[in-house]
Amino acid sequence: MITLDNKCCNNKILEAPFLKEMMKVTYNMWRMGWDERNGGNISYLLYDDEVSKYIDINKFTREIKLSFPVKELANKIFLVTGTGKYFKNVIDSPETNLGIVKVSENGNSIYVLWGYEDGSSPTSELPAHFMSHIERLKIDKNHRVVMHTHATNVITMTFVHELDEAAFTKTLWKMCTECLVVFPDGVGILPWMVPGSDEIGRKTAEKMKEYRLVIWPYHGIFGTGSTVDEVFGLIETVEKAAEVYVKVYSCGQIKQELTDEQLKELARGFKVNVRDGILK
Repeated sequence: MITLDNKCCNNKILEAPFLKEMMKVTYNMWRMGWDERNGGNISYLLYDDEVSKYIDINKFTREIKLSFPVKELANKIFLVTGTGKYFKNVIDSPETNLGIVKVSENGNSIYVLWGYEDGSSPTSELPAHFMSHIERLKIDKNHRVVMHTHATNVITMTFVHELDEAAFTKTLWKMCTECLVVFPDGVGILPWMVPGSDEIGRKTAEKMKEYRLVIWPYHGIFGTGSTVDEVFGLIETVEKAAEVYVKVYSCGQIKQELTDEQLKELARGFKVNVRDGILK
């Protein structure tokens, strides 16, 4: 049974590997220039036994009602970046900029187990995060991380490239040889929508049934996976490909590029299953 305890927070958890990992990746994402101001957000599914080493997972400081039910995530615990928080500050003040929350039994609220010490709450994009976790867990039992960032060149590319998923994916694959190997399932793309809403959360989750990467045009990208490194690496690879695209196409006429046959050869060589309908 979970109970209220306004004094349940402690500093022991600052030694937790998962917390150190979150502090490191948020700083790196800010350092890369992807997460200006309070841009970007991350949620990390934690296991009971790894959290209970540091805090009592049955005691909470406060309860926050959700605008959307997530019964599928009942009793699950997440480390989540806070709303309005700057990634550059996480490393110096994790207890204010991060929080550990537990979803209630009925999925209608979350309990704050640790963090958000200034009275803040999880990211405003929590609907997109939780709904994406639900869909990815159906596909991958090892799934744990949802990451959203304002990757500069990905955003730039959405202004100048057609927003067709197959065409966008193929262009990215052609920019760097290893792209097809890293994300053979391609990228999903939403139409522009107001961020922070339940609607964009649902639409993002729908795409997550097919893709690990979903682009929000003129805004940023969502990535998912089983580890922080995996998801950061996914987004990093897409961002690198988008950067090459922006630089190459600013130079004028393309002289040569990877062909469809070469991409097929690459897929065979690395034994990856490429999304159908993209290569001819």
